[in-house]
Amino acid sequence: MGAVAERVMFVQLKSGFGSDLGSAWISRVGFSKSWQTAYWRGKTLRRSQGFDANFYDVDTGEEYWLSGPHRDRADTRYSRVQAEVDDDVRQVYDAFLRGGSLPGRERG
Repeated sequence: MGAVAERVMFVQLKSGFGSDLGSAWISRVGFSKSWQTAYWRGKTLRRSQGFDANFYDVDTGEEYWLSGPHRDRADTRYSRVQAEVDDDVRQVYDAFLRGGSLPGRERG
């Protein structure tokens, strides 16, 4: 994978959907040393300069929005789509919602 940093992130599929209506996940994401490439669920995502998406899948061109999750679960800007929480991060994410820090983000 080549990832040097892993983070628990909010990930939303943007391609094929109106503003903030695509499927969303709270998931573990690996990042390259430069933070220009993300590795998620077997996909390689590269940073882009788009307005509604900040990464794209290098194989399919699908666009994604990746960001740190919010404690109030208001991760989308224009909708109330609720993210599906992956089983392998559920315990860490639940602790974050109760006020704890996320791994790799202990200082903010």
